Amino acid sequence: MTPPKRLTLPMWQDRYAAPFAPTTAAEMHARGWDAVDVVFVTGDAYVDHPSFAMAILHRALEQAGFRVAILSQPQWTNCEAWRQFGRPRLFFAVSAGNMDSLINHYTANKKVRNDDAYSPGGRIGLRPDRATLVYSQRCREAFPGVPVIAGGVEASLRRLAHYDYWSDTVKRSILLDSKADLVAYGMGEVSIVEIAKRLQAGQTVKDLRDLRGVAYVMGAKESDEFKAQGRPTLGFAHTLIPSCEEVKSDKFAFAEATRLIHHNTNPFNAATLVQFHDRQAVVQNPPCLPLSQDQMDRYYDLPFTRRPHPSYTEPIPAHEMIKDSVTIMRGCFGGCTFCSITAHQGRIIQNRSQESILKEAEKIAADPDFKGVVSDIGGATANMYKMRCTRPEVEAKCKRLSCIHPGICKLLGTDHEPTIQLMKKVRETPGIRKVFVASGIRMDLAQLSPKYVKELAAHHVGGRLKVAPEHTSPTVLELMKKPSIDNFGVFAEQFHEASAAAGKPKQQLVPYFIASHPGSTVAEMIDLALYLKRNGYRPDQVQDFIPAPFDIATCLYYTGIDPFTKKPVEIKRGLNDRKMQRALMQFFKPDNYFTVREALIEAGRADLIGGCDGLIPAQPPREALEKRRKQANEAVRGDHYHSVANPAKGEKPGERGAEPPKPTGYRPGRKTQQRRPDKRKK
Repeated sequence: MTPPKRLTLPMWQDRYAAPFAPTTAAEMHARGWDAVDVVFVTGDAYVDHPSFAMAILHRALEQAGFRVAILSQPQWTNCEAWRQFGRPRLFFAVSAGNMDSLINHYTANKKVRNDDAYSPGGRIGLRPDRATLVYSQRCREAFPGVPVIAGGVEASLRRLAHYDYWSDTVKRSILLDSKADLVAYGMGEVSIVEIAKRLQAGQTVKDLRDLRGVAYVMGAKESDEFKAQGRPTLGFAHTLIPSCEEVKSDKFAFAEATRLIHHNTNPFNAATLVQFHDRQAVVQNPPCLPLSQDQMDRYYDLPFTRRPHPSYTEPIPAHEMIKDSVTIMRGCFGGCTFCSITAHQGRIIQNRSQESILKEAEKIAADPDFKGVVSDIGGATANMYKMRCTRPEVEAKCKRLSCIHPGICKLLGTDHEPTIQLMKKVRETPGIRKVFVASGIRMDLAQLSPKYVKELAAHHVGGRLKVAPEHTSPTVLELMKKPSIDNFGVFAEQFHEASAAAGKPKQQLVPYFIASHPGSTVAEMIDLALYLKRNGYRPDQVQDFIPAPFDIATCLYYTGIDPFTKKPVEIKRGLNDRKMQRALMQFFKPDNYFTVREALIEAGRADLIGGCDGLIPAQPPREALEKRRKQANEAVRGDHYHSVANPAKGEKPGERGAEPPKPTGYRPGRKTQQRRPDKRKK
């Protein structure tokens, strides 16, 4: 990657923003620094926007008085890039980026993705697989002895023994494979600043083991002593969970470990978790306490440029999507089993003040490039702002995994008025014409406030509103911790009435559904396809279930066991079955005709082939036949020839580019006379 050049920021930014962090040695020296305190290594392009982890963590450290350099998407085949800033005074901070690197690289079918939204130009190949491991190793090579602190989504969700979908194995804690000193899991502003302060004060990494929100490894001798003592010595009450060896060999042990991990996510009552890996113990301290409103304001009010580093000549797709958005809160109490947001951000909603949000809206409006439209105002879910348990003493003891499943807790505050007032004030900000809600809403909560639905439909929908009913099967929805599909029907009616009343009858809902989730078979997907047809929905995209590390649904997928009831769950792991489920969700596409037909016949639902109530016509459309013919031709084109070397071109046997042998005898498409014994020349 071409080294960034130091450029001057546009004048309008100087009023609001501090300079970018140095990304090269030249930029570091230009600021008058001879060294830095922290080198932040990230797999994402450097974008100084609060939605990017490296930006908000850099600004938090900077505010605390530390010098930080950003090493963004470095060439990882050697450690030269790691040495350019010299030896960092305090530590290396390592993150794979805003996404797990394997989810970033591969689809649910384990095929390489065509783009990377967090890289310039959307180009792939600018970060390695399992980036946390590779980056941590290069840190050790560059400067042995410098502490390595891993964080971000990839490290957070792999901090204990976990199922890895891409290798189809249970892997040990990322701490052991990366050799990182600590994993700071979850949202890291408090953790990273506290780590920097204590290391600067002369403490060692071992002294940091009492911090919330960190995981670490005890050595073999230390682990033996801990095991022999048989009592808490870690500063928190501890719980021993099944060992790495147990969860690898016994799926019931894996399910039990998952249950214990997720029942210890409430920071007010979570125990320290200890999991042995052979003779070494991996220790996970309780999560960080939720941020107060003042803390949230302090972090989001930091002087971001809201721009990619000026060295980039290509747009970063993820930045283009969120550059004019405003985060109003973090966390989610929905507890969906397939989602990692709750595991990373926590279940307790953490809010910004209205004043802080309006200040950011004014900053966006002051940008000369701003087109007048705020693309999103929300967070993990747009309509949980200012919602929290109304009984703090109960919240401190609660171990419930979802505040709204199987029903909405009677102690949950569900008032939408703060959200309504906030949306109104943001759209009235001078320079802002429109404010959209693009991050999705929780429909079961929205139904409790007809006023919110009316406000949403009248002012904050750009023609289409994203919602996530996810499935129609009661069994699958229960495993997902999602409400009944009837809930979606009620909300849809409410939304369309509100849209019509606002003079916008053409506004649509865009429902998201998941294929191949645990519990979902072809039979369940046929029912979903029928629901889509009867209600006139034609999904543009299909969301395939990907078993991300740490998620409850991943435990279901790997073990076939519900970790909380220990009941068996039907799982479909075969690629052909996943292909059928995906095609059924888009049964209306001619390209999917033969796959849908095969699924219907196998499921004994041939009655859905042809007729008014059928999913597909009795006869295949022309497009389906053409696609099948094309696939058949591509499948055999050249594959039945062995590559051989062409000495005339200087090629050696086995080299790429060797020409196939010239065919002899009959070839498809060539008119040749059939050789019969009676027609041979005598």
